[in-house]
Amino acid sequence: MIDQLVEKIKRTGAPIVVGLDPMLGYVPDHLKKQAFDEYGETFKGAAEAVWQFNKEIIDNIYDLIPAVKPQIAMYEQFGIEGLVVFKRTVDYCKEKGLIVIGDIKRGDIGSTSEAYAVGHLGKTQVGSAKLSGFDEDFVTVNPYFGTDGVLPFVKVCKEENKGIFILVKTSNPSSGEFQDRLIDGRPLYEIVGEKVALWGGECMGNAYSNVGAVVGATYPEQGKALRKLMPKTFILVPGYGAQGGKGADLVHFFNKDGLGAIVNSSRGIIAAYKQEQYSKFGAENFAQASREAVLAMKKDISEALEGAL
Repeated sequence: MIDQLVEKIKRTGAPIVVGLDPMLGYVPDHLKKQAFDEYGETFKGAAEAVWQFNKEIIDNIYDLIPAVKPQIAMYEQFGIEGLVVFKRTVDYCKEKGLIVIGDIKRGDIGSTSEAYAVGHLGKTQVGSAKLSGFDEDFVTVNPYFGTDGVLPFVKVCKEENKGIFILVKTSNPSSGEFQDRLIDGRPLYEIVGEKVALWGGECMGNAYSNVGAVVGATYPEQGKALRKLMPKTFILVPGYGAQGGKGADLVHFFNKDGLGAIVNSSRGIIAAYKQEQYSKFGAENFAQASREAVLAMKKDISEALEGAL
């Protein structure tokens, strides 16, 4: 799967993944009104509003980017109806030719991790049938349980040609409370990064592993160190835009070939119409604002890489 992601990045010239993380506050009033008129102020109504919001954004950006990253919690908050829309979103994005990174941050003891891996990346045995569950292309994985929590995901990746991104140094302000702790004089995130590189050696594509890493744009120096530790690891980089990361912060996440990383922006893209610079589009044309925000992000990253690599 990593080879497909690399090829799509090359074709689009955009090492960008758009986070489809819809809060109801991001959804324009006219979409909420339509959904609530039909289904009431219920989880069904909320889920319908989110679906229409997602669909219009996808229709306006799918030709510009290689991948999307729906965050499952934003759908789980609406119960079963929200999970139905999560699955509809995954399927619709794949119909549009996009690679889907399910941001699920799962990880547990071996048997539970196996169930997570099968449910999101593999196939579940039901009688004589094998059925796909959510069927994302990649998922995010929490490594806190260690090797026996990660290897079930690696196993399914090998079987299904899928991939994972393991949390190494996350973009949130308090990530250092644990991730920066020194162990034998070294920060924990470096030790996790070395394990990611080791696990990834068992699941290689042509140039990069199907086992990737999550490293936040808000920590460029740590990203520089981790890039050296994980030369064949693709890095998913959250924290761009709304969390403060800029194109200039990203150069060390990439290898000299201009590959090796994909940068995420969520509300900076999907809620772009709320930003002053895109306010001319208005709420009615929210998806066109999202398209303009993608183009601006692509330009920012491209110029930063051209100046540095």
